[in-house]
Amino acid sequence: MKIARIETFFVPPRWLFVRVETGDGAIGWGEASLEGHAEAVDGAFAALRDRFIGADPRRIEDIWQIAYRGGFYRGGPVLMSALSGLDQALWDLKGRLHGLAVHEMFGGKVRERVRAYAWIGGDRPDDVAEAAAARKAQGFSAVKMNATGEMDYLSPPRVDEVIARVRAAQAEGVDVGLDFHGRLHRATAKQIAKALEPLGLMFIEEPLLSENAEGLVQLASHVTTPIAMGERLYSRWDFKAILASGAVDIIQPDLSHAGGISECRRIAAMAESHDVAVAPHCPLGPLALAACLQLAGCTPNVVLQEMSLGIHYNEGHDLYSFVKDAGPLTPVDGHLAIPEGPGLGIEIDEDKVRLADKDRHRWRNPIWRHADGSFAEW
Repeated sequence: MKIARIETFFVPPRWLFVRVETGDGAIGWGEASLEGHAEAVDGAFAALRDRFIGADPRRIEDIWQIAYRGGFYRGGPVLMSALSGLDQALWDLKGRLHGLAVHEMFGGKVRERVRAYAWIGGDRPDDVAEAAAARKAQGFSAVKMNATGEMDYLSPPRVDEVIARVRAAQAEGVDVGLDFHGRLHRATAKQIAKALEPLGLMFIEEPLLSENAEGLVQLASHVTTPIAMGERLYSRWDFKAILASGAVDIIQPDLSHAGGISECRRIAAMAESHDVAVAPHCPLGPLALAACLQLAGCTPNVVLQEMSLGIHYNEGHDLYSFVKDAGPLTPVDGHLAIPEGPGLGIEIDEDKVRLADKDRHRWRNPIWRHADGSFAEW
């Protein structure tokens, strides 16, 4: 059995799907979405095709090692997102060959379902009470929202506004995680995190950028609220130092950025040895979510799963737009069941995907500026 084709598809609103096909017609799907950089990831597939057309798709670990190490330069969001999509597709293909869900090939289920959370608010959060009530009506018991808009080094922290939004959401009966999106600097982060401590948040996410490891350690020593981060780390080597530092309580590897199912399984095992929980980052498409659920099915320290249903980025198309059956990705009582179908456990509508790819999206995140005209973190 040999790989005959590796295809990529630009799928709106901002996703990149991967399809692998063998010479005898076996197929697998994955997702290599890197929001705002689909063209760069698509370009990285030229080298992957050169190396792996003609390879045995069942040798997933060998393909992973060669893709990661064989090109001399390694790591980073673009190369790792391409490898992630390929890895997911290979696991999907292998599962379909054997009639097994991916979690069964990793030793079987450790749980039947995983708690899910949905987004409320937008990039600059507002109307959160109404949005939280709507999510509660959908069955969710947990939500996440952006904590603030743009913040400079000495911005007044506007803590009262943040607290009011959190309490408004909590009043609707949901638990809340706050995403700072790396918008804070150390001085402000200490003030805001300390003021939020009494609210009993599920976590504060990316209060500082992941490259500010020293600042994260200092912040962790000031607060007891769980600190979550990891969407901008791309391999076990990126997670190694942050886990050893003890600065984070929940890691959030993205299965479409951090080496796919293979690598995120290893990252999760590293985290377990540090008594750190895993809540995979996934504001992406159905294949990324299905891969996350397969990981949750066989990984003891996965505690929570993000999903993009109705997220503010999904304009024109949403999570279920390109699947034949939304059932395996539909939350029930605020939880997502571990899909039982072969491979990733979902069926992609290939005709719709190919049609969408004819008008390739060019999604870009906004650029923000401070009042003085300087760049602000989005």
